Amino acid sequence: MLTVIGCGNLIRNDDGVGVVVARRLIDYVQEHECSGVAVLDAGTGGLDVMFRARGATQLVVVDASTSGSQPGAVFCVHGEDLASDYHPSYSLHDFRWDHALYAGRQIFGAHFPSDVTVFLIEVGDLGFGCELTDAVRRAADRVVAEIATMIDHHAAAVVH
Repeated sequence: MLTVIGCGNLIRNDDGVGVVVARRLIDYVQEHECSGVAVLDAGTGGLDVMFRARGATQLVVVDASTSGSQPGAVFCVHGEDLASDYHPSYSLHDFRWDHALYAGRQIFGAHFPSDVTVFLIEVGDLGFGCELTDAVRRAADRVVAEIATMIDHHAAAVVH
């Protein structure tokens, strides 16, 4: 099972890019009847990422990035390079997808995907609103196309 999870906050402009990508890919998977693929919108819930990834053989996470790079820059990184230990606080609100990657491996072991790819898209505007900036919208288009190719390859392998 290939699982694609988009993360982000739709009411913070570019921060919602992962969710926008996921929603477009949900439509793509339905339109092309791709088997062996699940695409999910996790919003800002890291725990959702951890539980939804369980049982997948391959995981793709898409989220916004604030590295200081040019808005619309796309980074494709192996999940192992980004997984980080979670230090509990009084709220699980700060349990992010990078914590989910680390915790999922610890909790679920072999039932958690080892093949994890993370697409990070550099934001330009995190203000309140529901629109992606032009640079981030173009980057989202590129990421959707790249993940759609991954989905097609995976679905073809499942059929054969």
